[in-house]
Amino acid sequence: MPCKPRCIYCTIYIFIFIFMLCFFLFLIIINPSSVKFYVTEATLTQFNLTSNNTLYYNFKVNITVTNPNKHVIVYYRMIKAIAWYKDNEFDRVSLTPFDQGYKNTTFLRAVFVGQSVIMLKPKQLGEYKDETSIGIYNDLAVNFDLRIRAKFGRIKSRRFSPPFVQCRRLSVPLILMDGKSAPPNSSVTRCNTGNFFQDRDGY
Repeated sequence: MPCKPRCIYCTIYIFIFIFMLCFFLFLIIINPSSVKFYVTEATLTQFNLTSNNTLYYNFKVNITVTNPNKHVIVYYRMIKAIAWYKDNEFDRVSLTPFDQGYKNTTFLRAVFVGQSVIMLKPKQLGEYKDETSIGIYNDLAVNFDLRIRAKFGRIKSRRFSPPFVQCRRLSVPLILMDGKSAPPNSSVTRCNTGNFFQDRDGY
């Protein structure tokens, strides 16, 4: 009976299709709002690029994460914060996983300390020198690479990766030891979360 395995596979695929269709219809009905990320403070106490393209840095960022939904719980199973300067990644750190309940705000802190080799283009290098003379560095950014589960009402999703959270265009003054430099950047920057409950891997 050669058609028997084929019938079994067809039944399985149909079941999966119906399940996914029902799940997406359920999401449409609930219509969850994207989780909101904000950078509330960013500080630099070291940001020195040497002649051999080695960047020495001490960069700290405070973030608030707000779940505005009253029927959705978010389980953060992996959180990686990635630091950038002018489109050059220079560090990434892992943050402690946590669970976020309904209409909840959670406070995170990402600390990037160390050294990294980055290759700035000539124009970017010129911008770096100008920013160094002023003491304020532009085009810093922090991205968040997440792996989450979500509970919509009583239905819990599988683990998936939402779009990268992008906190761009951070302008951060360098804090010197003499205490005479500019204060830390305390302006609030909203991050781009895209469609937070969509799997960026597409499956």
